[in-house]
Amino acid sequence: MKLSELKAPKGATTKPWRKGRGTGSGNGTTSGRGMNGQNSRSGGGVRLGFEGGQMPLYRRLPKRGFTNVWGTVYSTVNVSDLNRFEKDSVVDLEALVECGLLKKVEDGLKVLGNGDLNVALTVRANKFSKSAVEKIEKAGGKAEVI
Repeated sequence: MKLSELKAPKGATTKPWRKGRGTGSGNGTTSGRGMNGQNSRSGGGVRLGFEGGQMPLYRRLPKRGFTNVWGTVYSTVNVSDLNRFEKDSVVDLEALVECGLLKKVEDGLKVLGNGDLNVALTVRANKFSKSAVEKIEKAGGKAEVI
């Protein structure tokens, strides 16, 4: 079975009412909108979030924090996670996504210095912590800033 072959079971969907087609149709004159009032008019109805004058939910709840739309968010990886790579291999953002260490690619890559590194690697990232650079070089590898 393919997605394009799926069909709704018989009776699940009904034809839409044809409104404004005379009184005999049962949906003439007011076209199912009732007699008078805000919702019977064209362009009528209330705006999104309006609760009849009651203080709306989005104004009742406290606002917390701040989101910097211009800020850079780095995907982070610890030095201990890099032990899974083979000796003398190049580790960059694409390699980390490929092996499953990173699921989401952010604005860049930052390598942190948690744990120990036992393999000599060439690590290419946007940022390194001082301890990460020390551990990579101690293992015989190179830390390259992109």
